[in-house]
Amino acid sequence: MDTFKATPFNSQCYMSDMLDMSADRDEEISELEGKDTGVSEVTEFFNGLNVLVTGGTGFLGKLMIEKLLRTCPDMGKLYMLMRPKKGKTSEERFKEEFNDAVYERLHKEVPDFLNKIELIEGDTSKDDLAMTAENREKLVENVNVVLNGAATVRFDESLRKAVDINVRGPRAMMKLAKEIKHLKAMVHISTAFSHCVRSEIDEKFYEPPMDPEKALALVDMLSDDVLKHMTAKLLGNIPNTYAFSKALGEEVVRRASPGLPICVVRPSIMIATAKEPVAGWINNFYGPTGVVMGAGIGLLRSMHCNAEKIADIIPADYVVNTILVAAYDCAKSWEEEHRKDPEKVENKEPLIYNAVSSCQKPIDWGTFTSANEKFAMKVPSDKILWYYMFMLNSSLWFHNVCCFLLHTVPACLVDCLAIMTGREPQLGKAYKKIHKFSHVISYFSTQQWLFHNRNVMALWKRTSPVDRNKFYFNIENLDWMDYFYHHVRGLRKYILEDPIETVENGKKRFFRLKVAHYTLVTIISTLFFYAVYRLFDTMYSWLPNFD
Repeated sequence: MDTFKATPFNSQCYMSDMLDMSADRDEEISELEGKDTGVSEVTEFFNGLNVLVTGGTGFLGKLMIEKLLRTCPDMGKLYMLMRPKKGKTSEERFKEEFNDAVYERLHKEVPDFLNKIELIEGDTSKDDLAMTAENREKLVENVNVVLNGAATVRFDESLRKAVDINVRGPRAMMKLAKEIKHLKAMVHISTAFSHCVRSEIDEKFYEPPMDPEKALALVDMLSDDVLKHMTAKLLGNIPNTYAFSKALGEEVVRRASPGLPICVVRPSIMIATAKEPVAGWINNFYGPTGVVMGAGIGLLRSMHCNAEKIADIIPADYVVNTILVAAYDCAKSWEEEHRKDPEKVENKEPLIYNAVSSCQKPIDWGTFTSANEKFAMKVPSDKILWYYMFMLNSSLWFHNVCCFLLHTVPACLVDCLAIMTGREPQLGKAYKKIHKFSHVISYFSTQQWLFHNRNVMALWKRTSPVDRNKFYFNIENLDWMDYFYHHVRGLRKYILEDPIETVENGKKRFFRLKVAHYTLVTIISTLFFYAVYRLFDTMYSWLPNFD
């Protein structure tokens, strides 16, 4: 396997922390590799405790539930908050939920895990969580740990929906947490880009872009049309409603935190799992995944991206482990500090953990792209649409030219052919969505941020050897090249639903499309140069003859 060479990155802020950790790092790695013996303090903590999870049907939520139930089989109840969606009741969604591939390992290792889970119908976008009095009382009396991951992660979400879910949701959950009688820990999951207008982001709360209560009042008072017209002005230099609403959500948590054992985890750009429950699992097209998929199937050919900028990406299983260990540590430190000085700990601001990779294991967008390309070429899918041709363009002007020539023009030709043959034109619509997606994520692919993760590193130092192995989250131990080897296979299997057994068919299709691609390029180039030749020949013939 290739060895990854870390991208040069200015991280002097971390030198003292890194030196503190370096003395025992080699010993830790050799000690932990392949071992899973002894008592896990994190598992012991969750034994017998009842956990409330919000956002459990999302990408991160599924992984949290899977990891929690698999590594803590003696925990109490897992209350899963779920709302009706897309014409399905919460009960119908719940029945379908655990057929997902992410739970295959859990079904094998803990066959009766469903007995631990209890559905709680509710909606975090509502002030009262749209919960029955009976269910609310059940949570108030029984819950010990809250993992609040409910959020809309769409960058182009309407302001109303973003504020309802990402601001009203945390407010409603904090209100519920205040009522819970035996709360030991609560983890609020935010994003490392909640304050992305800053070039340097530390593990602390920042001034919100506006008062969250005012934002909620505006959403309650104004119509959708008025809110739509006001959105740009309210956002200012914030790139999207997601970052805006998550920043407000953090402020809601900060204000309501006194008296609560709570911490905040801020992941950067989450990508497929590195190891658990299986390497390469993912179920969405968000962010870099969409880029790799679009390029891999031959649709996406240009991306507005600076190849030299740091891609702060992090495998989702590393984030899950950070959350679970942070919950344990939050409960432990709260109890210890509460015994020493109750008043001080009651008014202490929650710890924030930046779950990022750039501090310890930086990788740039160019390396990310080339690594995925290298491994994807070895296992092409039988479902690809055209031969791979993809480039990163830091120039927006040149990117737009490439999009016109490589996306728009071919789409027009193919759609015209489809209309002529009586079929529905589809490529133009597809590229419209692709261009919208590319525009939305270009803010994050053309610049970089200096993140700090001292709290995460300190948490790692406090974690026992057994839990470092069982709940790994030190990104420094990740081999990026090994990760990308499994990453492309995961995309093939879980997104394209194309098993690795069809790779030979994929190679044959890839070769045929390669021949077709270069044949077409040769024909177009020949026609272009012939047209240029004829143009200059005609112009030359118009020149006067002085002989």
